[in-house]
Amino acid sequence: MSKDDFTVHIVDDEEPVRKSLAFMLTMNGFAVRVHESATAFAQFAPGARDAVLITDLRMPDMTGVELIRNLSMLTNRIPSLVITGHGDVPMAVEAMKAGAIDFIEKPFEDIVIIDAIRRAADQLHDKRVATDSAEDVRERLATLSERERQVLSAVVAGLPNKSIAYDLDISPRTVEVHRSNVMGKMKAKSLPELVRMALAAGFGPA
Repeated sequence: MSKDDFTVHIVDDEEPVRKSLAFMLTMNGFAVRVHESATAFAQFAPGARDAVLITDLRMPDMTGVELIRNLSMLTNRIPSLVITGHGDVPMAVEAMKAGAIDFIEKPFEDIVIIDAIRRAADQLHDKRVATDSAEDVRERLATLSERERQVLSAVVAGLPNKSIAYDLDISPRTVEVHRSNVMGKMKAKSLPELVRMALAAGFGPA
């Protein structure tokens, strides 16, 4: 879709974050509207058309996960991206399960969020995922060892490395090695992409 065909809605309770992100996106040619709370956007959303949402996860009135779950009940589809701090990755995985198409860890480069917005916009009028097919992903899943599948299952469940290591009785460093191997075999360039691929193929915690 052209940048003129949709509006990016930014939901964040911190004004400096809203203004900074809105300025960057406006300078890159996007139509932007900001909302100071998840509640405010939830009230606005039913009338929104051709909208892409960027929301923070941790907000005082309603979490990003709760907001995305509410949006999933709307007839008008609003592809959503979540922005998260490093410690919020388990919650970000929950957001993807609720319907978010990607999560972006802070700090992020401009191009990362711009590319994510473009992928989200592509889904406004095309329900096909513009990445690898579920069959491709399942073929890659079949190449994983049993331990690698256990690690992937835990990652999709949103568990941090230390918890995975404890549950599997291995060291955190070994978890990192397995996770790196999984990403290589799955051809995933990032943790969000890995989670997205696994969910799209119906792979989840055992």
